[in-house]
Amino acid sequence: MSPVFDEAKYRALLEKLEVSEVNITDMDLNDRIDAEYFKRDSLMMLEKLRQLKNKKLEHLGDFVASAFYPAATQLYAIGDTPFIRCVDCINFPLMTHEQDSLFEKIPMDFVSNNGGINILHQGDIVITKVGSPCFASIIHEHEIVALSRTVLGIKGIRNIDPYYLLVFLRSNYGFKQLLRQRELTIQYQLTLERVKQILVYTPSNILQNLIKTIVLRTFSFKQKSHDLYLSAQNLLLQDLGLTAWQPDDESVATKTFADFQTSGRLDAEYYQPKYDDLFKRISSYDKSRLGDIVNITKSIEPGSEAYQEDGVPFVRVSDITKFGITPPEIHLDRDKYYLENLTPKKDTILLSKDGSVGIAYKVENDLDVITSGALLHLTVKNNDFLPDYLTLVLNSIVVKLQAERDAGGSIIQHWKPSEIENVIIPKLPMPIQEQIAAKVQESFALRKESKRMLDLAKHAVEVAIEQGEDAAMKLLEDVNGIH
Repeated sequence: MSPVFDEAKYRALLEKLEVSEVNITDMDLNDRIDAEYFKRDSLMMLEKLRQLKNKKLEHLGDFVASAFYPAATQLYAIGDTPFIRCVDCINFPLMTHEQDSLFEKIPMDFVSNNGGINILHQGDIVITKVGSPCFASIIHEHEIVALSRTVLGIKGIRNIDPYYLLVFLRSNYGFKQLLRQRELTIQYQLTLERVKQILVYTPSNILQNLIKTIVLRTFSFKQKSHDLYLSAQNLLLQDLGLTAWQPDDESVATKTFADFQTSGRLDAEYYQPKYDDLFKRISSYDKSRLGDIVNITKSIEPGSEAYQEDGVPFVRVSDITKFGITPPEIHLDRDKYYLENLTPKKDTILLSKDGSVGIAYKVENDLDVITSGALLHLTVKNNDFLPDYLTLVLNSIVVKLQAERDAGGSIIQHWKPSEIENVIIPKLPMPIQEQIAAKVQESFALRKESKRMLDLAKHAVEVAIEQGEDAAMKLLEDVNGIH
């Protein structure tokens, strides 16, 4: 006797498996037919959006991307126009003048003379398309920017508020659609045609305007945070007598054989006059070797063969800035690599020693991550130096120049731990350290609030899609009294 087919059990089994049923009429056999493209969650997401008011992204603006253009790296030093790259977007939903020191820039006449380079204006949106694709940002303060080949742009945005569109593209419903549309090449990438197919939920103008209000508030918090951090930097430089100091650009120095014996360095770059000038200027202040101030712990470098999509997050230099850590894309096997003493604890200072050397970030809370061997863990030994003050000094020109001197002379910068131990740290009186630390802490609190507000905006969009606009409006009105 053959067994009776139990459809209920069959459906229950399917629920536990990553299985999707797709009609062949719903597939374009000349396009993506891989299983990943038809994951159940993706299909359910699209079905949900189709039940609501929506428009394809191609109907909401004009799409542009840069094509071929000559190499421009030699022009960065004299450039005047931000040259937007993938790295400029990931942590910056709103592109502002805060990034001016981070942008590579190219001359506007170079842009004008090369038809392959496209531009965006204030209020346009840029989306990363290679490297780390799918991150959207809005040009908030700059009147004009140029696009590298790692990004694409949406200009002439119409029939939708640009700030709402930004939030939608950063929400789960936008970001996951962009992820789904990546081309499955050796390096994931987005194309204009695929991005145009994204379905955008178009709520009422009331909700769109409310989302825009929140986004502008995130900018206000971010601006105040930036100003406070700058104030802390200025207070440090003022008390060190370095406010108006510019490093000497003289390239000639006279040294004795004894100087070479003491340093062990023969490269001319090490002996540039600006380094001597720095030490002369801070010589009258109390100071200590970094190795006498902190305990230095090395982490691990398991090798790329250990990288995986799940597990304990693996933080590398590319994931860190002086303001925080970007959630890593790479993970490690927790059972194989997790060690309690390799997880950064509250007030640990992470300091980069390879590649982009000298980036310091103080951890605000215990983290369940493992850091790469290129990031040293510094823990303050005593109460003579406040962690926030020390981190600011590490990110200041005082240490930047010492890192530049020590790590120079090689193709890939490498700052030896033995050199890091000998870095000179000026010690200001504790009341001054406390003033500086208070400004830094308030700056980070405002930056955290800015992120919270943006997350709230994204969550409100998701609630509107899943529960209706009324629920989203209620959420926004209940939080911080937004009306």
